[in-house]
Amino acid sequence: MPGSRTGGPPAQRPVRRPAAPPASRESGVLALYLRARRGWDRPLTAYYLIFGGSLLITVLGLVMVYSASQITALQMSLPGSYFFRKQLLAAVIGAGLLFAASRMPVKLHRALAYPILAGAVFLMTLVQIPGIGVSVNGNQNWIAVGGSFQIQPSEFGKLALVLWGADLLARKQDKKLLTQWKHMLVPLVPAAFMLLGLIMIGGDMGTAIILTAILFGLLWLAGAPTRLFAGVLSIAAVLGLILIKTSPNRMARLQCLGATEPQSGPVDCWQAVHGIYALASGGIFGSGLGASVEKWGQLPEAHTDFIFAVTGEELGLAGTLSVLALFAALGYAGIRVAGRTEDPFVRYAAGGVTTWITAQAVINIGAVLGLLPIAGVPLPLFSYGGSALLPTMFAIGLLIAFARDEPAARAALAMRQPRFGRKRGAGGTGSIRSPRRWNTMRRRASAARSSGER
Repeated sequence: MPGSRTGGPPAQRPVRRPAAPPASRESGVLALYLRARRGWDRPLTAYYLIFGGSLLITVLGLVMVYSASQITALQMSLPGSYFFRKQLLAAVIGAGLLFAASRMPVKLHRALAYPILAGAVFLMTLVQIPGIGVSVNGNQNWIAVGGSFQIQPSEFGKLALVLWGADLLARKQDKKLLTQWKHMLVPLVPAAFMLLGLIMIGGDMGTAIILTAILFGLLWLAGAPTRLFAGVLSIAAVLGLILIKTSPNRMARLQCLGATEPQSGPVDCWQAVHGIYALASGGIFGSGLGASVEKWGQLPEAHTDFIFAVTGEELGLAGTLSVLALFAALGYAGIRVAGRTEDPFVRYAAGGVTTWITAQAVINIGAVLGLLPIAGVPLPLFSYGGSALLPTMFAIGLLIAFARDEPAARAALAMRQPRFGRKRGAGGTGSIRSPRRWNTMRRRASAARSSGER
């Protein structure tokens, strides 16, 4: 090997290595997808979706109630924030019910099933007594409790059917009686028909549809065969047709499907058409919060049944899609809780609550979009109405309690450490028993062994 000019050994040149090829876009997208999927499969995902989704829906609902109800309140010679203050009070009480329900053990929820059912039946019976029941928009389903406050007992009937039906089916499953169709139907279906009868006496068909959906959801979760579903659905369809045919108001609502003019022949479709007008004028990002035109007397029930239309007008397509995404996340989380539990009561109750909230949201939004007849049901957690908000928030508390009670979720919650400070040792003040990192890993290992998951 020849030497250098100075007589020393030749300088060693670094070997050039070929440059690594840049990461492809496909691999980056795949890595992002796998990371999102790992995060989605975490034990506390359902817990965060239920808590965060319901909180966002409730807060956004309060904002929209304040915006949509101002004109109605002023037309009634009331302060502009009148309906908002009442809804805020109901939300505060509902938050207390949600917290209490989320901290109750499953045994206490099951123990409350029969008292809630008895109380709901008693109040729904009082509604039909002259002088006690109050008629609103042609439906006598309200009880005045003093001042301007009224309650609608049929809303609590939904919660009663979910809890009582879940407890009944769970006890029958423990005794292996659900393989017989008579034990699956009796006394669940007769009790549900009793509640439906009390509701229909007052003329509230929208709430009756939600109660029927809850009944079907419980039967489906219990493993009812297809022929049993067909039989019950046939009976419900026949009764529904009879009730629609015998009521001119319900027939008019059915004829307003797809209407584009307020006066579609002999039928007045003012509310349905102006709901479409509100959605159409919102555009992509809406006209701005508080800038709705339809709420100025053109759109009836702007802060209750048709608040989704005002949301579309003021917040646009982005706002309505956000509301739909929140309800979809809430529904997914409820299905996930019902599918991952081993407790039959938790499975039936979580499935019943999810069916209740999802079906009611679909019926309300479908009516606003002109795809379904106007049933007169509020949008859960969003529309004005304390009687609807209180039992719904209690039901959300049920879902939160069930999501926290999963074995993997309990282990994940147990791993949490205080962010500031360290635990003191038992020997004296200031002595640290073990480093925080070692303690976290020890608890993580024991939690993994107890939960049975990787």
